[in-house]
Amino acid sequence: MVYTRNRAKCSVFILIVLFLILLIENGVLCQSPVFACDIGKNPSLGSFGFCNSSLDIASRVSDLVQRLTLQEKIINLVDKAGAVSRLGIPSYEWWSEALHGVSYVGPGTKFSSVVPGATSFPQVILTAASFNASLFQAIGKVVSTEARAMYNVGLAGLTFWSPNVNIFRDPRWGRGQETPGEDPLLSSKYGAGYVRGLQETDNDPNRLKVAACCKHYTAYDVDNWKGIDRYHFNAVVNQQDLDDTYNVPFKSCVIDGNVASVMCSYNQVNGKPTCADPDLLSGVIRGEWKLNGYIVSDCDSVDVLYSSQHYTKTPEEAAAVSIKAGLDLDCGTFLSQHTEAAIKGGLVNVSDIDRAITNNFATLMRLGFFEGDPTKQPYGKLGPKDVCTPDHQELAREAARQGIVLLKNTAGSLPLSPTTIKSLAVIGPNANVTKTMIGNYEGTPCKYTTPLQGLTAVVPTLYSPGCANVACATAQVDDAKKIAAQADATILIVGIDLSIEAESLDRVDLLLPGQQTLLINEVVTASKGPVILVIMSGGGFDITFAKSNTKITSILWVGYPGEAGGAAIADVIFGYFNPSGRLPNTWYPQEFAEKVNMTNMNMRPDPATGYPGRTYRFYTGETIYEFGDGLSYSPFNHRLVKAPTLISVPLEEGHTCRSESCQSVQLVESHCQNLAFDIHLGVKNMGSMAGSHTVFLFSSPPNVHNSPKKHLLGFEKVHLTSQREELVKFRVDVCKDLSVVDEFGSRKVALGLHVLHVGDLKHPLSIMI
Repeated sequence: MVYTRNRAKCSVFILIVLFLILLIENGVLCQSPVFACDIGKNPSLGSFGFCNSSLDIASRVSDLVQRLTLQEKIINLVDKAGAVSRLGIPSYEWWSEALHGVSYVGPGTKFSSVVPGATSFPQVILTAASFNASLFQAIGKVVSTEARAMYNVGLAGLTFWSPNVNIFRDPRWGRGQETPGEDPLLSSKYGAGYVRGLQETDNDPNRLKVAACCKHYTAYDVDNWKGIDRYHFNAVVNQQDLDDTYNVPFKSCVIDGNVASVMCSYNQVNGKPTCADPDLLSGVIRGEWKLNGYIVSDCDSVDVLYSSQHYTKTPEEAAAVSIKAGLDLDCGTFLSQHTEAAIKGGLVNVSDIDRAITNNFATLMRLGFFEGDPTKQPYGKLGPKDVCTPDHQELAREAARQGIVLLKNTAGSLPLSPTTIKSLAVIGPNANVTKTMIGNYEGTPCKYTTPLQGLTAVVPTLYSPGCANVACATAQVDDAKKIAAQADATILIVGIDLSIEAESLDRVDLLLPGQQTLLINEVVTASKGPVILVIMSGGGFDITFAKSNTKITSILWVGYPGEAGGAAIADVIFGYFNPSGRLPNTWYPQEFAEKVNMTNMNMRPDPATGYPGRTYRFYTGETIYEFGDGLSYSPFNHRLVKAPTLISVPLEEGHTCRSESCQSVQLVESHCQNLAFDIHLGVKNMGSMAGSHTVFLFSSPPNVHNSPKKHLLGFEKVHLTSQREELVKFRVDVCKDLSVVDEFGSRKVALGLHVLHVGDLKHPLSIMI
């Protein structure tokens, strides 16, 4: 009888568990979002000013800060902010990531059976290759929708430490894949656009959908190269390069994107840790750029400046110098451990702590964290149904298609015809990968379509990996050669992954790893039909051998193309999509890696030492492919319709340049007001296939102040049907777009002859006084 009763209890328990699982699977049983001012549960909170949403944010934050004890203030200086239960404030985790989709990196976000995955867009470097500013913002908007949906069921925070807008200065950098590339303007357009999509404020500075963060400020692009790591690296940067290159995207994030946060980096700049430099933090970010938000450290950066860089003698000094420099939030626990002792030792004032937490709480106020139940707020109806929607997944595929760059295409090679290709050989270590396609700072994707799957969905395929992995210690060429010899065409999908380039892992050369080159050459020799080489990577390679091999009829760079990468690759190869991507960074020869020290931060060349400079703006050496390179299945023609040949800069009476010969003029409001002009271009699709085309407007300024040999003024992406022509217009602000930065970091209008470039067109423009 006892046995029967226990068995019955067990059966009931199992039924209850199954019922709970069913509820969870259907999203009925969810975690609650974290929020303060839950007046519904605790009506007494309504008497607190910080819970009164009718007051302005400054008044609410001031009310809150005045109510806190010192210890309660200190526990709000770190990413795992402590609870203040007596005031109805729960613990909040600041650290979530959304580099190219909601990520599981960082403790603030997790996936579960309620939301098992989120849309995984291409890694940033490939999205940037689309040169489509509206796409940057559209992706940000989708990511923030999915982030808010996950927050509403208790699976995510509201503060996301993305995007990464560091300049991709050196092709060996393991984190270059996270960035928009090497150009300051492209990085600025990407950063500001993605931030606007994430934050989606509807022009209300007091509201945020989620809070974005531009990182890693500044001159950060060495992770671990030949024993030199980011925790000990001192970036020696002159003021000209800092203001002309490294800081430009961060400035745009703050001013153009109104980003809610900036993250300081691990490295030192000219001997000072960035997270302890008052000139960089309080002076530039908060002072010059007027950040409306908070400044956060990279994780454990304050600890690093003390324990690894030995910048201070005691941990209390490290806490004090960082807070006084302008740091508001510590990713880590260091400030919670050492700030109180720093105050007692007279190293930092309570008023400095108040300033920091005021910035932090103001950000949470803008997010609605202090307005009670978020499901009753503007984004409250978002939930699991709004994650991984068909539209979101289609945008991931579209983003990959737009970014893919066609680097070589022998006439008549691509696109392949699905009606004439009866068998396709698919070969290479990246031919059937999943996680490789999404790169780092990734989340769990909605689903994967591998390259092999994407191609097999169009035509019958034969598959051989050729290498066990991208390291390719020993190529297995026999099977690969066999299927290439019998197939109508061969697709070789090679490159690298996070085992070769990643955070804390920089490359040492620019060659395809291991025996990948051997595999390619053997397959090419054996192949019956055309060979298409597909390279999956963040950084570029010296592939001179492939570029010059006539049997390799086409070369595609596909970055890390995201969850739908395989489908996008197939779309391009079979002509369902006309490629329009352009390289966002220069591809250098192997000689560059052999001769150029990665730690040399100078952008400009030095003829005395043979240093060739960096990026297309300054580099003087040979290239494999250049910034902006990329082909289409349709030729496009440019025609200049309207452009001035002379611009006069108005100077006041008595200005020294009226009586003396000047190379440049300092930017002042009186000189720059209404000093702008229009350029109109006719752009025509000369081919038989509809497609998109990126129109680049470059300028070569006069050679003053060691100016760039060429720099990007603007870009526009236009979609044209066959034989259609459209007018593309650029508005050029002389002081903003045609100025150069001098040796002391001052921006000036360069006088003399500027040459404007659009494709093969060149147009002279003189700027005079």
